[in-house]
Amino acid sequence: MDVGSARFSELFGSFPTPIAVVTATDGEGEPFGFTSNAVCAVSAARPTLLISVGKGSRTLPAIMSSQAFAVNFLAASGRAASQVFASKATDKFANFEWRPSGVAQGAPLLIDVALSYAECRVENAIEVGDHWLFIARVEGSAVFPREPLLYRRGDYGVWSPQNVDVEELSAL
Repeated sequence: MDVGSARFSELFGSFPTPIAVVTATDGEGEPFGFTSNAVCAVSAARPTLLISVGKGSRTLPAIMSSQAFAVNFLAASGRAASQVFASKATDKFANFEWRPSGVAQGAPLLIDVALSYAECRVENAIEVGDHWLFIARVEGSAVFPREPLLYRRGDYGVWSPQNVDVEELSAL
């Protein structure tokens, strides 16, 4: 079967992914951000991650100019943030508290709705199709004791761990 864009979307929509808001500031310090589920760990030995940014994203010029960004992985309480940052709203930060990153050129950190965040500096940018891939060094991070927000096939969910007893597994 030929894999077109619809099939590709179906493929990656078939499993849940974490939701993040990628943020950056432009040369004047104006904050920008977008919702993403295209974030990938690259290396723990040299903490590095990868994000994918559409060429039409209003956040792209801020990332390109600052060469830095923050990845705010959303907690279950971040559903509204996910929806706002996925929209074309002009002031996406109006209803969300944030503080500027000290290591990622002031990129907004969404402390109140984040499960965790990574403060990143771009090491490499690669143009692929209608997107830019940014490989970045993680230079700061925080993790909060909250449940993660997940996304699958256009709907949100929350992680529901299934604690498995080791003795049960050995009996199988």
